[in-house]
Amino acid sequence: MANSEPPVHVDGKDARAGASTHVTRYILPISLVLVIAIFAVLLLR
Repeated sequence: MANSEPPVHVDGKDARAGASTHVTRYILPISLVLVIAIFAVLLLR
């Protein structure tokens, strides 16, 4: 059974539908440093 509706084409900005603030690129390194620091404190205690 074929689909009778035409395909919908949406550009990248409309498909993403959100702000791109580039803050998420800092979350992984900061959280990694925090986890390593917490483990170091627990290890040295």
